[in-house]
Amino acid sequence: MDLEAEKEKIGKKGGSVVYVTEEDIIIYVLPGEKSTNDFRVKYKQPGKRERQPKHIHFIIDLYIKLTKNEELTLKLVDYIINVIKNVKPVESYPPKLQIFNKSELVNFEELNRYGEYSIEFIFAAFELIMIQEKTNYPNGTFNLNLFQKFREKGDIFSVVSAATFTNK
Repeated sequence: MDLEAEKEKIGKKGGSVVYVTEEDIIIYVLPGEKSTNDFRVKYKQPGKRERQPKHIHFIIDLYIKLTKNEELTLKLVDYIINVIKNVKPVESYPPKLQIFNKSELVNFEELNRYGEYSIEFIFAAFELIMIQEKTNYPNGTFNLNLFQKFREKGDIFSVVSAATFTNK
């Protein structure tokens, strides 16, 4: 994948690249429609079409990681809960990562061996999704409740059902 050409395509669509992982996964945003500063999070992996990450993707990946290293996965979920609690709504577009710290990746490196997503991707993409949701729903608790339920080892049916819930 020609990284610069992909970035140019994203820019032509009105998108803004926010982060590029070590694996050359481009994480970017496009303007949304829910509020003035709304945005949609997308990503492009080398050799694949662009995608929009959803809660269920992260939950499934966490369940895979959980089966291989429960203790470390629960620490990762604690990190995710901290992100949910501490990100702030944005007041301008494009958003910037607020909490992401690349030096934290080493603490979760082993989990890169399991599941679909790298820890670097989870940190950056999930944080952007949380910023987007905090921007549109500043008092919302859906995500916090979802990941707390996962953390408390809630039954898989209720966690997956919550992760796939849409309010349309």
